[in-house]
Amino acid sequence: MKNPKFTFPRYTDYKDSGVEWLGNIPRHWKSEKGKWLFLKMDRPVRPEDDVVTAFRDGQVTLRTNRRTEGFTNAIKEHGYQGIRKGDLVIHAMDAFAGAIGVSESDGKSTPVYSACVPRKSETVSPQFYAYLLRYMAHSGFITTLAKGIRERSTDFRYNDFGSLGLPLPPKPEQDRIVAFLDQKTAEIDALIAKKQRQIELLDEQKGILINRAVTRGLNPNAKLKPSGIEWIVAIPEHWEVKRMRYLCAIGTGERDTKNSIPDGKYPFFVRSQNPEQINSYGFDCEAVLTAGDGAGVGKVFHHFVGKFDAHQRVYVMRDFVEVLGRYFYFFLRENFHRVALTGDAKSTVDSLRRSMLTDFPIPIPPENEQLAIIQYCDGISGKIADLAETTLKEIQSLKTLRSTLIAHAVTGKIKV
Repeated sequence: MKNPKFTFPRYTDYKDSGVEWLGNIPRHWKSEKGKWLFLKMDRPVRPEDDVVTAFRDGQVTLRTNRRTEGFTNAIKEHGYQGIRKGDLVIHAMDAFAGAIGVSESDGKSTPVYSACVPRKSETVSPQFYAYLLRYMAHSGFITTLAKGIRERSTDFRYNDFGSLGLPLPPKPEQDRIVAFLDQKTAEIDALIAKKQRQIELLDEQKGILINRAVTRGLNPNAKLKPSGIEWIVAIPEHWEVKRMRYLCAIGTGERDTKNSIPDGKYPFFVRSQNPEQINSYGFDCEAVLTAGDGAGVGKVFHHFVGKFDAHQRVYVMRDFVEVLGRYFYFFLRENFHRVALTGDAKSTVDSLRRSMLTDFPIPIPPENEQLAIIQYCDGISGKIADLAETTLKEIQSLKTLRSTLIAHAVTGKIKV
């Protein structure tokens, strides 16, 4: 599906809003400071109230509606306040990142939240101003404003909000803009979700094709034999199966994360997808590396040739015998986490033991087949990476379109 192209008329007449950041607005719009539009509430907490959280995507809801892990829970709820469905909620410390929205739940929150209600509900829509404030956050305006008020802080409190000049369209027009943006952003979000799923499917396809190549080879007519490996039924009859300990030396790095240096000369492989940099090197060879613990344990594999260093909890496999390093890398990348890190006994593994590596079985084709498989896998990886990059650019274009549409609608640059 092609990206949507939206074209909308402008208002016929504009005037100076009198607000520097806002510029011109439609002539029939007004401008007003936030404090004259919204009143900050300070409600008591009720026994039945649960914690409400403002998330960076603009949803304000009970914490339990999203997730229950990853939060810091207060032992004593000093200063907690009541939140009501329909409040415009501003997270003072996270507003710069978009943690502003209209609450869909009754509950309670910490004092770092501002719970605001319209002074005159017949003239002010909280949903309209949620869109407006999130646009101001994503454009960087709130960050700039906060830094101008208090050095080295991005806090955006009610007093900061209250002092801002804001556009004030007629209430029916606010409601129309909100309905329009709800519809159009939902359409764009659906397109983004489809494209993100396309990337996931491309990655799955790449994994299937590469795994088939490293376990069955490239000849669909090759005669097969039992592999002797529980999770690989059969392999080409002229292949061998060997344990990893016979194919390479296995060690670890000696560095710690604190040894990394921005803009260092050499790659520094740590326990994540992205290597850091360092000014020294402990290895100068071809190697395959994987995290020994942490989030990437046994799942994130790197193949590198040259000078590098490694974290003390990163396994370094080198000095390959009878196997080419890149073939070794492709096989482990597609198979190790599926086998060694699954099953009832290992499903919660968070530390990779050396024995899990040394005993891991790997089917070995002749060297000429390994070379052909490497070329095939690199080709597949390159083609799918190009497709994924194109799709990512389309996603970014959709996100830009979404932001532009919101910005133009809430500031009166387009008429909807």
